[in-house]
Amino acid sequence: MKDYIRVCDVEKYYGSGNHVTKAVDRVSFAVDKGEFVGVMGASGSGKTTLLNMLSTIDRVTAGHIWYGNTDITELNEDGLSEFRKDNLGFVFQDYNLLDTLTIEENIILAMTLHQKGKKQIQKECDHILHLLGISEVRGMFPYQVSGGQKQRCACARALVNHPQLILADEPTGALDSRSAQTLLETFAQMNQKMQATILMVTHDAFSASYCSRILFLKDGKIFHELLKGKKNRKDFLNEILDVLALTGGELSDVR
Repeated sequence: MKDYIRVCDVEKYYGSGNHVTKAVDRVSFAVDKGEFVGVMGASGSGKTTLLNMLSTIDRVTAGHIWYGNTDITELNEDGLSEFRKDNLGFVFQDYNLLDTLTIEENIILAMTLHQKGKKQIQKECDHILHLLGISEVRGMFPYQVSGGQKQRCACARALVNHPQLILADEPTGALDSRSAQTLLETFAQMNQKMQATILMVTHDAFSASYCSRILFLKDGKIFHELLKGKKNRKDFLNEILDVLALTGGELSDVR
């Protein structure tokens, strides 16, 4: 499906009077169903602000964001809350798991909000636990498992209700390099096997090389765009590094 998500001339200002900061400056792009899109840029480029507007956490100053036929900029707070519950999945750097619930219960909790039947919930939970390779820790609590396993649980929770879009903000930031690679392979698997549509903000070129397309932001504007196409990941990584050198992006995190 073309133009599954459309961002149209979006602007975001902070402050007032003579002290206005333009965090996002007339940004437009579309995301197709099943794409894995990365957003990159140096600190202060506007990438997290853009993610916050796409995720309904922050409102646009001007412009429109369409998910299919729904313009989220026109929804009131109750409408946004309902839309978020039904259409978006989140993977945060700090996992946001409940320590008093097991890994399995954290995933089930996300489904109970959608009023699914008990048998359906258990069937879908079993499937996602197996798919993401965390079945063996299903009965353990978050503080008993590794960072990589916690993040895969967060992925399962984000994916289990089949959202229109999964939003990930620096998801590998708290992980060691091995766990980060496992997580990125999990994202690739979610994208390829389950046709999950993913938008990931990252400053890490290695993480970005798993994406199918990358938008580079500079001073709140889209500065450049890269398509992976049929390139292998190593060649794509080198292209990303070349663009980051121009944008002032951070190169130190390449593994």
